[in-house]
Amino acid sequence: MPKKKSSFNIAVIGAGAIGIDHIRSFQTHPAAHVVALAEVSPERGQEAVDTYGIPTLVTDYQELLKRDDIDVVSIALPNFLHASVGLEALKAGKHLMVDKPMATNARDAAKLITEAKKRRLKLMVGQNMRFSPEVQTARKLITDGKLGDVYHAKTAWTRRSGIPRIGSWFTQKQFAGGGCTYDIGVHALDRALFLMGEFDAAAVSGQTYSQLGPRGRGEGNWGKGEIDKKAKFDVDDLSVALIKLKSGRTVLLEASWAAHLPQHDFFTSQVFGTDAGVMLNPLRLIRPGKQGYITEEIAATTPLANENRMVHFIDTLLGKAEPYVKPAESLAVQKILDAIYKSAATGREVRIK
Repeated sequence: MPKKKSSFNIAVIGAGAIGIDHIRSFQTHPAAHVVALAEVSPERGQEAVDTYGIPTLVTDYQELLKRDDIDVVSIALPNFLHASVGLEALKAGKHLMVDKPMATNARDAAKLITEAKKRRLKLMVGQNMRFSPEVQTARKLITDGKLGDVYHAKTAWTRRSGIPRIGSWFTQKQFAGGGCTYDIGVHALDRALFLMGEFDAAAVSGQTYSQLGPRGRGEGNWGKGEIDKKAKFDVDDLSVALIKLKSGRTVLLEASWAAHLPQHDFFTSQVFGTDAGVMLNPLRLIRPGKQGYITEEIAATTPLANENRMVHFIDTLLGKAEPYVKPAESLAVQKILDAIYKSAATGREVRIK
């Protein structure tokens, strides 16, 4: 493991919309220095280094992995590259930040964890939704026993028209691995599992649909990647799943990029206990009162020093914080994602070992 340091040089790989978010986020931490960017598009890369004052721009990320002065690699690439590039970065002795999904299968995700442990390097997946004050406060209500015994959760991120530009890498399975389930469903899933304090699933039943995207409907405007108008739309634009956790508790998940919905964008989680329920956003506690049910809006607070996942990651390297997204949790999420797609393909419940 590299010697203990008071500041860290960071290389970001990818200058799409997520890559720009990585750069901006890291630059808010005084101990983080984004010193290099790898981007295959010279125009997109140059715009980023000019805007954010990054000293080095390359088109081949492997040039950066060879540099001894780079401590951290932050990956903002299409999903199918997360595991392979991440593994190279770890083997090069770099701490690794990668955004969700961790990989496109649990086998590759596990390789990242094994390599990070072997080299005593930090690895974190940027599951940023659990960092919010509302989620933090809801989690505290649950751990304080305000809900009684928690037994079920419903969680969803659904969009009426939010496909990330039809023809981009997001809508091609060979690059994305999956559609709305990987893109936004994973956020809803991780948030619910975090709230329940349990990540390991015993069984999953799932179904995926691709109904509006192939018809050229439901497009949004996310991302900066190139569009291939001839590319086949072969990922899911809506999915549902029932996850049975090892404790016997359950999570009902729904995700959509495109569906005929009343709301344009709806992101919610509900947790049910024997004494009360909690729902967000906004954060509300639902409990029985003397004259019927009471819905109480709860002010959100957070015990975290910083809600920014990149800032938090640097704090873990400095020894100021414990990793808030543990690799084992991210691997458990990946196993559930794998099971959703396998269940949808086979029409059967999938048991998770």
